[in-house]
Amino acid sequence: MRMQKLLRLVLLGLILASGATAQQFDFPEARLGDPATLSKAMQTLAKQVLAVYKDEDREKYLNNLFALQAVAGQYPEAVQSLLALRDFRRSANVSNSAWRDTQYEVYARAKASEAVRKLPFEEAYKQAFREVFGRLDDRSSARAIPMFNVVDESWMNPALQGDLDAQKGKPNITLGDALALVRDYQAVQAYHNSASLNAVLITEDDSRRYKIEKDIQVKTADGATVCALIARPQAAMQPLQSLLLFTIYVDYTDNLNDARLTAANGYAGVVGFTRGKACSPDKAVPYEHDGADASRLIDWITSQPWSDGRVGMYEGSYNGFTQWAAAKYMPKGLKALMTGAPAAPGIDVPMEGNVFWNFVYPWTFYTTDAKTNDDATYGDRNRWKKLDHDWYVSGRAYRDLDKIDGTPNPIFDQWISHPSYDSYWQSMIPYEKEFARVNIPVLETLGYYGGGPGAGLYYFRQHQKYNPSAEHYLLIGPYDHIEAQFGIVGLLGNIGDSLDGLKLDPVALLDLTDLRYQWFDYVFKGAARPELLGDRVNYEVTGANVWKHAPSVAAMAGQSRRFHLSAEQSDQTYRLSEHNDPGGAFVDLKVDLADRSDADRKSPGGGVLDDAVDAWNGIEFVSDPLAHALELSGLFSGRLDFVANKKDFDFEIDLYELTPKGKYIQLAPYWARASYVGDLTHRRLLDPGKHQHLDFQSVRLMSRQLQQGSRIVAVLRVIKELGRQINYGTGKDVSDETIQDSGTPLEIKWYTDSYLDLPIGR
Repeated sequence: MRMQKLLRLVLLGLILASGATAQQFDFPEARLGDPATLSKAMQTLAKQVLAVYKDEDREKYLNNLFALQAVAGQYPEAVQSLLALRDFRRSANVSNSAWRDTQYEVYARAKASEAVRKLPFEEAYKQAFREVFGRLDDRSSARAIPMFNVVDESWMNPALQGDLDAQKGKPNITLGDALALVRDYQAVQAYHNSASLNAVLITEDDSRRYKIEKDIQVKTADGATVCALIARPQAAMQPLQSLLLFTIYVDYTDNLNDARLTAANGYAGVVGFTRGKACSPDKAVPYEHDGADASRLIDWITSQPWSDGRVGMYEGSYNGFTQWAAAKYMPKGLKALMTGAPAAPGIDVPMEGNVFWNFVYPWTFYTTDAKTNDDATYGDRNRWKKLDHDWYVSGRAYRDLDKIDGTPNPIFDQWISHPSYDSYWQSMIPYEKEFARVNIPVLETLGYYGGGPGAGLYYFRQHQKYNPSAEHYLLIGPYDHIEAQFGIVGLLGNIGDSLDGLKLDPVALLDLTDLRYQWFDYVFKGAARPELLGDRVNYEVTGANVWKHAPSVAAMAGQSRRFHLSAEQSDQTYRLSEHNDPGGAFVDLKVDLADRSDADRKSPGGGVLDDAVDAWNGIEFVSDPLAHALELSGLFSGRLDFVANKKDFDFEIDLYELTPKGKYIQLAPYWARASYVGDLTHRRLLDPGKHQHLDFQSVRLMSRQLQQGSRIVAVLRVIKELGRQINYGTGKDVSDETIQDSGTPLEIKWYTDSYLDLPIGR
C-alpha cells in the first residue's frame, strides 16, 4: 500500500517542464502510432527541442537537458548532464543529491557503453550498476535501491499515455508539453529496458553490505506466530539498537527496503508482521492482536545477541497505530517512537466522528485474503465504485454492504457492530490513564490534509493530558497522509513541491525519512535534537513560509475571533458575520434523505486549492474581505444552535480561504454524528422540534496566513453521499437504518446564535 500511494508523488515529480511554452514543434498525430514510429518521432522531437532549449533555473535546465539528450540517443552527454546536476545540487546544499536520479545514470551509462563499446545491453547494464553502486555509501545505496526495484514501467504508462492523448488531432506541440512528453517517455523506456535486470544486482549489492534474515518465526504469549525480517550491517562489531516496523502490509521488496535503510543508518532493521501474515500460519485479523504481538516481538529482539536491549519503532498509518498498540503494553525494551499520520481504531478508522467510511470495506480483503497484500482485489476500483453506487441507490442498510457485494466481510461487520468508542476499540491502543505509562520520547509527524491528522492529534493530546512531562513532539505541515509519513521526496527521488494544486512553501519541503534517523540518533546515540523541534508543537504556517513552535496546541493561538452564521443572504450564500443577527433569525436547511437523484453527481472542488467548493446538501457562509492579513493557527471550535425534526443527523463543516483571485484553499474540516458530539463513547439522541445546541471542537489542526482581501468560507452541510453511512435520524443503530426510515425530509433551522471561533495565531 505504501508503494502504491507513493506512485502519485512519483507521477507528479516526473515532469520538470520549462515555463516557456509559446514555441511550437512539428509533431502530428501520425507519429503516435506503433512503438517504432513513436521512438523515431521522439528522437527527432528531442533533437529539435535541444537546439533551442534554455532555462535560467539551473536545476530544472539540467534535469530537462538530461532527458532530452537521453531520448535523442546522446547518452554520454546525458551522463555528463546528470553529473553536472548532482554537482549543482551539492553546491546548492540540496538534500539527497548523492543518490537522486541514480536509476537514470545507470541506464544512461549502460546505453552509452552499448553504443560506444558495442557491449550487449545486459552486460553493459550490469557493469554500470556495479560501477555506480560501488561509489555509493550504505545510506545513499539504500535510498537509491527503491528506485531500481520497481518491477516494471506499467504504473508510469498512464502519465505517458496522457501526454500522447493530449496530442491527438494536433499538428504541433508546445515547448512545455514537449518537455513533459520527453521526460515521461524517457522514464518509461528506462524502466521497460532495465527492470528485469535489477533484482539479482540488488541482492549482490546487499550481500556485501548486510546480513539479511527472512521468515523468522516468533511465538506469542497465546501460542500464535508472528514473522520477522531482519537486516543488520555487515561491519557491526558491537550489539546494536534496533528499529522495528510492525505492519500488516506484506510486500517483501518494500519491507526489505525499510529494513535495509535502517541497517544502512547503523541500526538493526526489523520488520515484524501481524499474526497470520508472511510466514505465520495463523488467521490474520487487523488491529486486535498487534499490541501484544509487537510487544512480544520487542522482548524477543532484546534477547538476541546482536541487540543492545533498546528498540525504537517507526513509520505511519497502520504502522503508526502498531506503535501505540505496543506502547499500551510498554515492553521493557521499547525506548522511542516516531510515527507519521498514525491510525487510531475507533477514532479515525473505520469511522471518524462515529461516521463509518466505505473506503475501509475493501481494505479488509487487501490485508487478510493472503499472506501478502491482495493487490488484485484491492485494486479492482470498478468493483468498489459499483458497490458504493449500488448500495446508495438501493437504500439498503449499511449492514448489507457485504450482501450487495456478494462476498462475506466478517471483519467489517464486526467493526460496524461497535458504533461507539467502546471497550472493543479502547482495548487496541492506550486509553485515558494508560497514556501515563508511556514515558519514552515520541515524535509524531502529521499533515493538515488527508487521513491521519485527527488520530495523530488525539494521541498527542491524550499523552500530554495524562503525562504532562512526556517528551512528545508534534511536527505538522501542509502534507497529506503519505507526505506526513515520508515527506516530499517521491519513490524515484523526485520532489513533490505541490499538493492538490497548492504550491508548498520552500521551508515545508522536508525529507521526513532523513528526519527519522536524526530523531533516533538523538534518542539513542547522543546526537543533537533535530533543529526543527523547537518546542512540543512545531508547525508550518502555510502562505507565510515559516515554521513556528509552541508548548501546546492551545498555545498556537493568542486569541480567537468569532464569526456567526448570519441569515443575511447574498445570491446563493449567506454571510459569515462578526456580529450576531437580532431577533432569533435562522437559516433553514432541508435534505431529502430518500432522494437518490444525486447518485451520479460530479462534485465540484476537492483540491487543496481549487476553483469551487461543494455545498451540496448544505449552506455556504462567506465573510467580508479581510482588512489585513490574518494567521489562523490551531483548532477551530464553535456552537451550533438549531432545531431539527429528527433524533440525529450527520454533519460536516469545511473551512476555506477564498482569495481575492477567486481560489479556494482548504483550511480544516470537521465532521461528526450529532448524537456523539462531545463524547464518542456515549450516544445522546436529539429531541426533535426542541431548540438545542452542540458545542464542538475540531480535531484537525490548521495553520495558514490568509491574505489581505481574502474571505473566510464555511460550508455547513448534512452528510449524505456514496462513501459514508447515511444517518436517517430514527435513533436506531445507523447501520440498520434503510431508506424506508427516511420519512419526511430532514429539516434543520440553524439559528444565528450559531458561531465559529477561529484561532488567531500569535
